Amino acid sequence: MPKMRTIQEAVRYVRKTDPESALTPHALRSWVLSGRMPHVRIGAKRLVDVDLLEKYLSGEFVPSLPEAKVLGVVRPLPEKWGGHNVQ
Repeated sequence: MPKMRTIQEAVRYVRKTDPESALTPHALRSWVLSGRMPHVRIGAKRLVDVDLLEKYLSGEFVPSLPEAKVLGVVRPLPEKWGGHNVQ
């Protein structure tokens, strides 16, 4: 059974096993929101599997980013916002 923790709890869990860890709640939250760290959303909480987080930090787990999350893609503005109809 996965050990699911909130972002704050997951960071505390990592720091308990590695007190010198530089992992911050802000960093983990950005990984979760960008799709780099799988999570389960329950209401306003986002839960992370701490075993998977440890694998991610050790390089054993490399998630594939969803196509929609790829950065650097520029979409044309719709014509109603002053864009040109490019086809």
